[in-house]
Amino acid sequence: MLLRGSLVLLLLIAVGAGLPARSADASGDSAAITYIANPPAKLAYAATGPMALPSPSQCVAIVGLACYTPQEIRSAYNIPSTLTGAGQTIVLVDAYGSPTIQNDLHVFDLVFGLPDPTLNIIYPMGAPSFNPRQHHNESSWAEETSLDVEWSHAIAPGATIDLVIAPNNGGDALNVAERYVVDHHLGNVMSMSFGSPEAAIHGNGNNLQLQQADAVYQAARAAGISVFASAGDQGAANDGDCKACTTPNASFPASDPLVTAVGGTDLFASDTGIYQSETVWNDANPALCPFGCTDGIFGATGGAPSAIFSAPSYQQALSNMSARTTADVGYNASVYTSVWVYLTVPGLTPGFYFFGGTSEGAPQWAAITALADQQAGHALGFLNPALYAIGANPAEYAADFHDVTVGDNGFLSPGFPAGAGYDLPTGLGTPNVANLIATLTS
Repeated sequence: MLLRGSLVLLLLIAVGAGLPARSADASGDSAAITYIANPPAKLAYAATGPMALPSPSQCVAIVGLACYTPQEIRSAYNIPSTLTGAGQTIVLVDAYGSPTIQNDLHVFDLVFGLPDPTLNIIYPMGAPSFNPRQHHNESSWAEETSLDVEWSHAIAPGATIDLVIAPNNGGDALNVAERYVVDHHLGNVMSMSFGSPEAAIHGNGNNLQLQQADAVYQAARAAGISVFASAGDQGAANDGDCKACTTPNASFPASDPLVTAVGGTDLFASDTGIYQSETVWNDANPALCPFGCTDGIFGATGGAPSAIFSAPSYQQALSNMSARTTADVGYNASVYTSVWVYLTVPGLTPGFYFFGGTSEGAPQWAAITALADQQAGHALGFLNPALYAIGANPAEYAADFHDVTVGDNGFLSPGFPAGAGYDLPTGLGTPNVANLIATLTS
């Protein structure tokens, strides 16, 4: 594992640098946005190093949930072994970071036979101290960091990873981190596994931090950078993340039309990774929760109309809604159909964990795009128009996507059903990656 310069690269810039200058009397709501990253997870095995792990069917028999390796996920979604992401850089934006990410990724790679990548850790505003007792959400962000790094690497093992860390989870700090990524064009794909319910953003579209983030995504589109974000893990209304949110509302930045929003599914595959079926991830639906939901409810995929952004014409043609809607695409996200993550973060039991969440899908979609960029020999950039064009072509759609038609994302309040073609919980569906890359690069 190579860290640019030395063990850690510190890139220091002033708070707010790169963001549009605003006068004291500028119009707009100056209320801060607080972003959430809390991927659902369950401790699997306490361990201090590599160990043999059970198969998905053995996990079901032992603990009542499936567990997928990188090889099984790659097989299920038909990720071509001929593409590794070599020559590409995946940029992951997180807050707080993890003090053990280098070690945790190395053990993950040893277990699953992956090469250690070039991992650059970048702090545009200086490295924060890691003190979960003072900042109680640091542990959840450290878990998010490990999930993002380990699984983007699992899908594109030859790609460089730039992990860009904001010192906290406020809108100003994360805007600076994202702006740094785009201004320095660190890579052609950027993933953001965090969000805030639009209903919790004071001022809605008039919020200055939201406007600054949207300006970053406009700059990313102009620079040919593909941007992904998770659609949320608490159903259509983000009930668990926003106690005042009782009606469906989208999560930002996934709701920004310049971002590709990733919803969640339950993926059912064999022990050798043969794809079988998928349903909408929703642990609150007892008829569909996998394997009897013996560990209770972890969450449900987001996906709802935006109250801030209108639908681009290519999305409205498939959604039949005037509002921008999330999700755009789907990916495995349930803890009951989990992926393995290795953690030794202070304050948590060291070992292997079962992980889920739509923040599992966003970095993997970014990695898939890095594979497509490698195949194309250039950056594909903003993907949504091309993805919806595939959705509007029946032959291409049937070949390139798994259409998820069963389930809904009503969690603690009403949500939206899946159906044929585009739907809000899983968007266009989940990828048949080899076919999708062939279409995107033809």
